[in-house]
Amino acid sequence: MYRKLLIAGAACAALALAACGKPPEETSPATPDANPAATVPTPANEAGAPDFVAKAAASDMFEIESSKLALTRTRNADIKAFAQMMIDMHTQTTAGLKKAIADSGQPLVLPTMLPADLQGKLDDLAKASDADFDKAYMDAQVDGHQAALDLMTRYAADGTVPALQAAAASTAPVVQEHLTKAKGIQEGLK
Repeated sequence: MYRKLLIAGAACAALALAACGKPPEETSPATPDANPAATVPTPANEAGAPDFVAKAAASDMFEIESSKLALTRTRNADIKAFAQMMIDMHTQTTAGLKKAIADSGQPLVLPTMLPADLQGKLDDLAKASDADFDKAYMDAQVDGHQAALDLMTRYAADGTVPALQAAAASTAPVVQEHLTKAKGIQEGLK
């Protein structure tokens, strides 16, 4: 009996020693928290101020330019009102971003042109037929505001510049309101 216990003890010790040299295995993916934005993968450099500023400014530019286009193309009163609100509000968020940059003391500059992907979306929107324009515009607004909300939420949590983190944190609820309104209009078009 003693011999069996000794062999079992040695086997346990050998297994324990073998396990010491190995990294722990992941048995399941991390459980996302209640924040849906937390489930969106974060690009490695997105917490960097230059990347955040470029993406936030581009988002505002796209919202303003696509909304100017909507004012000229749509006949839907709700979409016209939404588009004007987007122009007004995103002009304000751009001003807030400029102020945060100045407050941070960082040598950051806002882009003056849309990146190729957003310019492509704007070009596609301009080419949409009159019959398809309202749906295409509202789809772009929902997608754009979801991306902007994800960006603001992540930078507010993980950003590298406190003044920009504060700007992201104060902008996120506004973007959430826009997203909710855009989804409501989008649903009304179905």
